[in-house]
Amino acid sequence: MKLQHNLAGLENLGKIDFQKRVFVVPWEERIFGIHVAMMALSNHLETDSLPNYSLSTVPTSFNSFWSWGHLRQGAEAMNPFDYFKFRYYEKWLGGISGFFIDEGYITEEELNTKTALYLKDGNLDNAPLPNKPEPAIDEQIIKYLREGDSPQRDVAVTPKFAVGDTIRVKDLPPGEHTRLPGNLRGKIGTIDVVYDAPYTYFFPTTDGLGKPMPVYNVKFAASELWGEMAEANNFYYNDLFETYLEKYEE
Repeated sequence: MKLQHNLAGLENLGKIDFQKRVFVVPWEERIFGIHVAMMALSNHLETDSLPNYSLSTVPTSFNSFWSWGHLRQGAEAMNPFDYFKFRYYEKWLGGISGFFIDEGYITEEELNTKTALYLKDGNLDNAPLPNKPEPAIDEQIIKYLREGDSPQRDVAVTPKFAVGDTIRVKDLPPGEHTRLPGNLRGKIGTIDVVYDAPYTYFFPTTDGLGKPMPVYNVKFAASELWGEMAEANNFYYNDLFETYLEKYEE
């Protein structure tokens, strides 16, 4: 992955702030809720999800494809200096705001005007949020939270690897978005689990994701990843799509 997603084993990064609260300020809860609502109203749910959903009776003007993958893609596209500067949910806010501008739901000028309104005098009470209850939207979001959108697919795909096989992780460029941790590229591991069903991904990526494929739990010796820094007899496990793996031959 890009620099900000490839920190494993790097030294001298400075003091780490172990934040124990999920939401530090109230607006973070709201941006989390917006993200969940966008996933629950994503237009792919009627045609390419398990289970399928019927959105035709849901009175929403949101007609876009949105998933965890899109959220992560937005974070990966950030300038590394900006990525380290902003808090976790600030990254979410930037990615979601940019998505709404790119999709044409709001212009940058309109967003700036609304932002100035809500920040006026530093008191949100001066600009209360609109209250427009839509029971059908609430029901759809609750249904989505309960039933989800499974990435498993019931298709016949034969795994290339078996438990105990030694593999090497491909050294692939990350492109716009990847699910391959950067510190695993080129590393040697052992197949520990072959999951029963193939998994798809939200959308195709330049490094091979998209179509349903086997997923493996791969076991790495800690010394393979961190060298002399690693403690003896320790191991690291990671779930990886098949497209990221190749057979290792000495």
